[in-house]
Amino acid sequence: MLRIGNLAMRKIAIGVATAVLLASVALAQDDMAVLNFVVIRDYSGKPIRNASVVLHPVEKNGKQSKGGLQIKTDPDGKASFDGVPYGKLRVQVLATGFQTFGNDYAIDKPSMEITVRMKRPVGQYSIYEDHPEEKKDQPEPQKQPDKDSKEKPQ
Repeated sequence: MLRIGNLAMRKIAIGVATAVLLASVALAQDDMAVLNFVVIRDYSGKPIRNASVVLHPVEKNGKQSKGGLQIKTDPDGKASFDGVPYGKLRVQVLATGFQTFGNDYAIDKPSMEITVRMKRPVGQYSIYEDHPEEKKDQPEPQKQPDKDSKEKPQ
């Protein structure tokens, strides 16, 4: 009789542990989101295939957490990920021939769509090149005092 009692207790303990585990998984799924990404060219609106979308959780102090996830866009420039926890998320998008995109997003809805418009790279600014659109360091012309003014020329 004692043996049946131990076996029954084990079954009850396993049943309770399983119920707690299933309940915690069910509660955790409530705070998860589905993210849908669309990566397009800024100048034409056409999709960018095979772009890397990198997801990094961000801590409350603004620092990027360790770990992360990388997904690729399909031929329509779309990628999605199910199971993103609520909170801050840093999204980086990299594609050959385009500037790297990066931004932080607050994940607070069950489903979010994020559209990323990728730009072509621009040339770096160099002090050794001529920049005719900018004013050079030229001295400003001195103001000549009026004849009637009592100011002395400098």
